[in-house]
Amino acid sequence: MIKTKKGIVYKFVLAFWLFMGVVKAHAIDNPDAPDLIGEFVKREASYLLAIEDPKNSTSDYLVAYNHYLNFLNKELEKAAQEMTSKLPDNRRSELIAAQLNWVKYRDAEFEFIKNTWNRKSFGSSAAISRGDYRASIVRDRIFQLLYYTKNF
Repeated sequence: MIKTKKGIVYKFVLAFWLFMGVVKAHAIDNPDAPDLIGEFVKREASYLLAIEDPKNSTSDYLVAYNHYLNFLNKELEKAAQEMTSKLPDNRRSELIAAQLNWVKYRDAEFEFIKNTWNRKSFGSSAAISRGDYRASIVRDRIFQLLYYTKNF
């Protein structure tokens, strides 16, 4: 049973990876740079396994998404620090400003998600949708920063 779950998650991650290849920014990346994206995908796999567990109750999904979002926030901080450390001095303040503006965007999106996907309108699945939407916003920013970092 464990192998089956892992197989499903790995297929999900692979499908997502392929999808990201279609929608990623088309820039010339440094071919000698470490595979930051691949490393991140490996680190997040256990969180995705926990989320995709078919035995999850609604509260299990909430816990799994909470753990995943905590993981993503730490990864976001690492990605931003890594990118900041690679930038020339005159570009650092621009990235910091962009990140502060992104945080405002994230907070506004989270508020919209909270107010839209509520129990009254969407029942018990609302919490699962909120977790997924919030995680995808943070995950997308991590990918963007990691793609930027590949160029340095």
